[in-house]
Amino acid sequence: MIRRILSLVVLIWLMGFVWFAVALPGPHDGGRSDAVVVLTGGGGRIGRGFEALRKGWAGRMLVSGVDREVRPGEFAAEYKVPPALMACCVTLGFQSVDTRSNARETAQWIARNHIRSVRLVTTDWHMRRAVLELRAQLPGHVELIRDAVPSQPSLRTLLREYNKLLARAIARLAGW
Repeated sequence: MIRRILSLVVLIWLMGFVWFAVALPGPHDGGRSDAVVVLTGGGGRIGRGFEALRKGWAGRMLVSGVDREVRPGEFAAEYKVPPALMACCVTLGFQSVDTRSNARETAQWIARNHIRSVRLVTTDWHMRRAVLELRAQLPGHVELIRDAVPSQPSLRTLLREYNKLLARAIARLAGW
């Protein structure tokens, strides 16, 4: 009996992993939101956030998880951001160090700025867990647009992220 239950659990885990790896979220071109939030940590994320600003898909941007050593001028130079755009529309968030603290930092910024719709930019393999954490922090009326940056994740990255997603989902269900 225990062997059958264990086999069923492994089969469910494996089917979930296949779905997770094969059906990665994709980019969301177009559409309008009040703001774009970029979670640092992967290539192409910040560029995608600036693309949303340039194309008018969002009016302002939070970059969450910026290293405390980075200065706004250095950031602007690195990404070739005009000073006027930096001043009006870009907020660098230095408070977060992981996905959970990204969600807290983002939710606080959204509340302070009275944002009703936000485009979330992160890597495709990270999107589901980022949405899970952010949804737990945001009021229900905030619209969340998922805008995933395509990548070529390794099997190890996918396995690690899938297991983190499961652990956080179980923790949420348990009320942790």
